[in-house]
Amino acid sequence: MQEIKKAIEAGQNIVITTHKSPDGDAIGSSLAFYHYLSSLGKNVSVVVPDAFPDFLNWMSGVDRILYYDTQTGSVEKLVSEADIVFSLDYNALGRIGALGELIGTSNAVKVVVDHHQDPQDFADHYFVDTDNSSTAQLVYELIESFGDASKINKVIGECIYCGIMTDTGSFRYPSTTAKTHQIIANIIAVGVNGAMIHENVYDTNSEDRLRLLGFALTEKLRVVSAANAAYISLSAEELKKYNFKKGDTEGLVNYALSISGIKMAVLMTEKEGGVNFSFRSKGDFFVNKIANQYFNGGGHVYAAGGRLETSLDNAIEKVEKVIEEFQQELNK
Repeated sequence: MQEIKKAIEAGQNIVITTHKSPDGDAIGSSLAFYHYLSSLGKNVSVVVPDAFPDFLNWMSGVDRILYYDTQTGSVEKLVSEADIVFSLDYNALGRIGALGELIGTSNAVKVVVDHHQDPQDFADHYFVDTDNSSTAQLVYELIESFGDASKINKVIGECIYCGIMTDTGSFRYPSTTAKTHQIIANIIAVGVNGAMIHENVYDTNSEDRLRLLGFALTEKLRVVSAANAAYISLSAEELKKYNFKKGDTEGLVNYALSISGIKMAVLMTEKEGGVNFSFRSKGDFFVNKIANQYFNGGGHVYAAGGRLETSLDNAIEKVEKVIEEFQQELNK
């Protein structure tokens, strides 16, 4: 932490990056750190590989975020001039797509702040805790370690709250600790309205999103009771039918996992010539191993993702084989 603090003190131009298809933790932690570093008088920019869901647009500073896929030239200039590049909420350059090549060749000091397992060796400094609830919580702890907890105001607090809330499933996942709740209490004490943040994130559904949810649960949910598993598959055509927007399937896989007796759930979505996978589990089964071994992915023990350049039919077939192996493991 102190080495990171020294790097911040020595640098002036700072770029904060996060992973593709940014979620609440990615955007919340990035904007929280952006506001903190800006308060120190630093020139700070937040860069994302691509767009994020509309339900995160309420956070202060979203209008200053740059998108690498549509503002490539501007991002390249910022990275070339950067003294420090922060990698928030990802542990491998492959997680940020084409932006990874740019970061990898940058002469800036590189710092990783993350809670995913198996970080790759590409940075100068690492603040990684795989047992932590979220990168947003790590950002709070990092600022606190600098002796600057008093700088965490309502604006910074709202971003941290959003990151922790979304990555803990509204504080119900096993990664939610006493420390997590202490941080939330401190944030509420500076004026953050948790109910408002919850409403902004979870209670602003479009009609299309709700109809997609209904379709997915009534028509596309498959339950394999013998294997304590369930999966949902959505084709590109089906997503188009419901005017899919980024974030519309956020949390959908959790409905499958919520079925009594289900220990593993998978969501498959057909996009951009391939299939994206979202895995969730509970109990003593860890989906990060499955994501890594079979689906070019990874993540947390109970929440992971992956992608295959294949058809949806082939993806379903592969998931069914994995579920069969899972069943055999349960029966040992």
